Amino acid sequence: MAEVIRMPKLSDTMTEGVVAEWHKKVGDEVSSGELLAEIESDKATMEFESFYDGVLLHIGVEKGKAAPVDSILAIIGEKGEDVSSILEAEKSKAAESKKEEPKEEPKAEMVEAKPVEVAEEKPQPKPAVTTVSKPAPVPQPSSNGRVKASPLAKRLAEEKGYDIGRIPGSGDGGRIVKRDVESFTSLGPSATNAVESFHDVEVSQMRKTIARRLAESKFSAPHFYLTMKINMDAMIDARDSINSVSKMKISFNDLVVKACGVALKEHPQVNAAWMGDHIRYNDHVHVGVAVAVPDGLLVPVVRFADTKRLTEISSEVKDFVLRANDKKLQPKDWEGNTFTVSNLGMFGIDEFTAIINPPDSCIMAVGGIEEVPVVKDGQIVPGNVMKVTLSCDHRVVDGASGAKFLKTFKKLMENPILLLGSYSI
Repeated sequence: MAEVIRMPKLSDTMTEGVVAEWHKKVGDEVSSGELLAEIESDKATMEFESFYDGVLLHIGVEKGKAAPVDSILAIIGEKGEDVSSILEAEKSKAAESKKEEPKEEPKAEMVEAKPVEVAEEKPQPKPAVTTVSKPAPVPQPSSNGRVKASPLAKRLAEEKGYDIGRIPGSGDGGRIVKRDVESFTSLGPSATNAVESFHDVEVSQMRKTIARRLAESKFSAPHFYLTMKINMDAMIDARDSINSVSKMKISFNDLVVKACGVALKEHPQVNAAWMGDHIRYNDHVHVGVAVAVPDGLLVPVVRFADTKRLTEISSEVKDFVLRANDKKLQPKDWEGNTFTVSNLGMFGIDEFTAIINPPDSCIMAVGGIEEVPVVKDGQIVPGNVMKVTLSCDHRVVDGASGAKFLKTFKKLMENPILLLGSYSI
């Protein structure tokens, strides 16, 4: 008997999948546990194995095409078996569900009826539309045939090798001035031949999910933001000392993840989630780390970040980045976060705000370390400052709770000995 294989739900946010590759074709023998296809979800491309033995009788989704979760992916059965009845039943099921979808009835608007005389209208022929390419305006010569231009504009045009007669003038009476030549210079001599153009790129499964989830978060969770400056002088020295003896190099982001883990343990109000009819306070600390990939953003999770060594955190994050870019992350890698860190400091961003990553109630946006004047012992001296901004869901976290968490985080970052504690690197 033929067995139907349906499009699997590979993540909690997946609504449709794309077949990245078929490893079997119709008519091929397939064994249970054998690689059948590669499915691209909203977060990764994953290998999909067959659950059955038999012959591949039907492929429901061609390579590169998308299909909703639970639609027919493939049918496996005995050689020569007829699957038309299965496909017909699937079509009928889809048609029925479409019929059952509620249709929005147009609302009738009450309007007082008034008799109106309407003259019979004869159809008018539509005017032909012609696209005309207009040349760039050029200055008109004066009555004596000379182009109006300032001496400086003439000299500048000559130095740049431009025909002064082709440069539009913005001065009185169309007179060409210095700024006109400079503007023309920036456009180049072929600017009049430039055309508008664009290209469309189909939205990936990942980008669709990012758009949907972040829109839901932004418009359903009442965000508020808390920003704090942190003196990084002591942490910079501590990191240099650690990296001088450790084979695994530690980044500032690793230190931020560690400090967040320890601070969250002290402030369970921030390590929480809005669940609709109740608030969940997590006893464990799983810190999600935002990782940029070509299609968007993934958030793999460092589990029990408060108890892990810095080298363990560093190793995990490096591995996440490599596998995220290769689309090799698995669902267990990105599920279960209780808090998220988004760091753009390495791109030269000083400060920003981030949208909360559900189901978390907070996300921390980390800027770069900037050398600025600071006051120390009554004297202005150079110092290294990093800004962090905590986005909070006001349904769960109040301003005071968020501020207390940031105060603890700041204390740990400015006093590395407290952060490292009894944990070795």
